[in-house]
Amino acid sequence: MKPSFAIVGCGRVGKALGKHLQAEGYRLAGISTQHMESAGEAARAVGTENFTVYSWEITRNADIVFITTPDGVIADVCAQIAQHNGFKNGAVVLHCSGAHPSTILSSAQGSGATVGSMHPLQSFSAEAAGNTFKGIVISVEGDPKAVSTAHQIASDLGADCLTIKTDNKVLYHAAAVVACNYLVTLQDAAFKLMEEAGISKKDVFSVLYPLISGTLSNIEKVGTVKALTGPIARGDTETITRHINGIREKRPEILNLYMTLGLYTIGLARTCETISDSKAEELSKLLKQEK
Repeated sequence: MKPSFAIVGCGRVGKALGKHLQAEGYRLAGISTQHMESAGEAARAVGTENFTVYSWEITRNADIVFITTPDGVIADVCAQIAQHNGFKNGAVVLHCSGAHPSTILSSAQGSGATVGSMHPLQSFSAEAAGNTFKGIVISVEGDPKAVSTAHQIASDLGADCLTIKTDNKVLYHAAAVVACNYLVTLQDAAFKLMEEAGISKKDVFSVLYPLISGTLSNIEKVGTVKALTGPIARGDTETITRHINGIREKRPEILNLYMTLGLYTIGLARTCETISDSKAEELSKLLKQEK
């Protein structure tokens, strides 16, 4: 028999866990949110009649407790449940934050629970169809029992599981932000420059998409260093200078971003040995001077 579980804080991730874990045979002990109305809505969404605003009422007998509240209140919610004897001895308590380590759940350990974090490396849509966990990566860390339990949950959900270091989890989250959020920022800058070049806003994505997807494919095949192309990889200071002048004139708000990325890219170019030390120094002076 699969273990029972409770969900405290039913946003998109909490609802997805409630729905798909039940489909895999896990027994839902109940869900809890801050307000009774939202708790009822979440309960209907995941298919349970057991909901409350007093989280310890549904966590007390659960084998696994997911705390999927906003990051800023995870520790306080966990402490509140512990104060009300809401964790049974041997329970596994997991939060789903990418930014915080499992140590913020330390208050649960006093009740004999083990703690961990289980972060789905995915953006969750409110109306996503199908199993949103299938094929994604879920990162886990924490106490050995919690990590083992999270691995089993990830496997049952059809996800790949990755164990990370608790002490360096903040770097894992920073990597995710760079890969996801900052990629959006980069594409926004590229789109604006394309529009200045005369490409219609509605056509910009289709124009750039083959280049974007091709670059990602190259990174997958040969890694970031060998996938690097372009003027910095060639040591083409004349083209970089022209870029600087054009961006300064038409989109000056993007110039600092261009410079910062250029300086970092010099390091990649040196790693793959496509430019000399003297050329790297020349590019660096150009980009630092313009910043």
